[in-house]
Amino acid sequence: LAKAYHPKAAALCSLTVTAATPSRKAFLACPDHSPAAGRSLTPARGAPASSPALISAVQDLYEFICSGPLVERIGYTRERIAESIDRWLWCGSQVSRLFRIDELRLTDAEKSRIYHFYIPVFLWCEDQVADHRSKYNDGDEIPPLVIGVSAPQGSGKTTLVFALDYLFRVSGRNSATLSIDDFYLTAAEQGKLRETHAGNALLEFRGNAGSHDLQFSIDTLESLIKLTKEGTKMKLPRYDKVKGCSYLSVPEFIFE
Repeated sequence: LAKAYHPKAAALCSLTVTAATPSRKAFLACPDHSPAAGRSLTPARGAPASSPALISAVQDLYEFICSGPLVERIGYTRERIAESIDRWLWCGSQVSRLFRIDELRLTDAEKSRIYHFYIPVFLWCEDQVADHRSKYNDGDEIPPLVIGVSAPQGSGKTTLVFALDYLFRVSGRNSATLSIDDFYLTAAEQGKLRETHAGNALLEFRGNAGSHDLQFSIDTLESLIKLTKEGTKMKLPRYDKVKGCSYLSVPEFIFE
């Protein structure tokens, strides 16, 4: 974290792996509307006394969180947000630290990204993990959960998953990330594809459907969800754009 944040340098993208069922894939669709929020906040019982300015700032942030477009879709109510407001504040502080921004002086865009997008998705992911773990008994081997993030190019998947991975780790959970772009065909295989489909511009270069090694991606995911014993390790692929091939990266994914 000593270096300034750069999502591309992190080589992280659209899959987060943590504990859950092998056959279960969870997906969250993001709506493009925001639910109305007109009710008032009920103060949490036993909340410590603080300055009027701080109380007002938390109240305003609470109302802002409740107005987010994902609140209803992740199963949160105004009451549940009020009960978990400390968790929201802690996550907001951690994400602000990650992106090297002042959590007390967030711009409207930064506040929306953090409290309307990153944190709601993270809390939803936590719920998916908790829901699955509740289906297992003590001593059972619990395989990882694969959560897929599907969105248009340029929508911020890389940055979102970078934030999710960080929040999981500072929360004490292990996670690993993969991108479909880590499974491109090698340069030699792409050349053969181009020759086989001469005249098809969509298959001339990597990046479009058809230029990925789908079997490699399937094999990787199937291997990951078989990691059920504590301490087992697996290296994850990363695509080398210079050499035109995938390689096994370090650090490894360690199941805990």
